[in-house]
Amino acid sequence: MGNFTKGDDANMLYVIEETLKSQEDDTILNKKKPYVTVISREQWKSRRDQFDMGIEIDPGELSDIITTKAEANYDSLTGTFSIPNRQDFTQKDTTFAFALDEKGIVFIDDSGTALRIVTQIQNTKKWRVPCLERFIYDFIDQLINGDQQLMSRYEWELYALEKAITHEQDIISIDRVNDIRGDVRDLHNHYEQLLDMAEVFAENENSFFSKDNLRYFRLLTDRIERLLDTSSAISEYTMQIRDLYKMHLDIKQNNIMTILTAVTTIFMPLTLIVGWYGMNFHYMPELNYKWSYPILIIISILLVIGNIIVFKKKKWM
Repeated sequence: MGNFTKGDDANMLYVIEETLKSQEDDTILNKKKPYVTVISREQWKSRRDQFDMGIEIDPGELSDIITTKAEANYDSLTGTFSIPNRQDFTQKDTTFAFALDEKGIVFIDDSGTALRIVTQIQNTKKWRVPCLERFIYDFIDQLINGDQQLMSRYEWELYALEKAITHEQDIISIDRVNDIRGDVRDLHNHYEQLLDMAEVFAENENSFFSKDNLRYFRLLTDRIERLLDTSSAISEYTMQIRDLYKMHLDIKQNNIMTILTAVTTIFMPLTLIVGWYGMNFHYMPELNYKWSYPILIIISILLVIGNIIVFKKKKWM
């Protein structure tokens, strides 16, 4: 099977058996076994009638999709996927649309992402009970596969930052904490949307799915909820580290102010002496005494030492 491009004339057709089996014959659309197909937006415009979904589905500009969602219609379920880039969350989400009924599911995708996932499922999955519900479970599972490991990496990175702040090991930048918080926020929103989609499937409003197979959607819901809880916990962890970082800065500033205050207080008597003898009154008898200068030096040293001793006892230094 060649690479999927927007200009391909042939549909990417698969029948759901023990594995996904590629088909070149469009007659699988009329057979009892459920099917999967991946087509481009242009192909959908010209061939949508053959899928007999009961409504005119217009995916619009696939690049304009901004959410992951599913909607129950009279004779079909339709929706969109908006998938964050786990490698770089600043990049635009990968987007595509889908439509399904009891006969099968159609992915409308110009990016090649849906085809890549379907191909991966074809190469790695073998089912005891082949069904459309299990395929949908595996498809969405591929979207979140590896996210638990990603969350674990974020947790360990945040722990390392927390340790560095606590032990003053390195000068860290709070920007990385903010970046992680932003990434986790994007994932949290994505999980909420996937959860809503899974719940629409589980409601089975159109009775497209077998009641016995609705358990796949419940399993999917449970897994997404765990990821949702983990993302919430990490988001709170980032806030705790930001508070810890701010507290650490406040402590450092307080220490600096304490030292400055102590130094100022220690040398304040010397400032008084300087000011006193800077008046240069004519009748100051000690000005003419030959030991005045060394005596004043000794007094100044004793004042400084005395202040330091007092500050140490009071634990102000």
